[in-house]
Amino acid sequence: MSKLFFSYTSSVKKPLFEDWSFSKKNYILFIIGLACIVIGYFTMAQGPENVDSFESMYLAPILLFCGYIIFIPLSLIYKSKSKEMGS
Repeated sequence: MSKLFFSYTSSVKKPLFEDWSFSKKNYILFIIGLACIVIGYFTMAQGPENVDSFESMYLAPILLFCGYIIFIPLSLIYKSKSKEMGS
């Protein structure tokens, strides 16, 4: 494996991605984020007759913002407290 994927901060050389395991909550947050993004794009694409509608001007950007800026990064950052620190 490449040297890029190993953590050099610890005395034991173990793969860097070994500590990045997702829990069930991470996957749920990621799926919620993807659902917000998909629903946001479907809401935005209501059609040319609804260009100035509430859904395409206000609701869709809010859903896209929540998906891209809140849920997806939160799913990548969130780490459960039940795992032991330092092992």
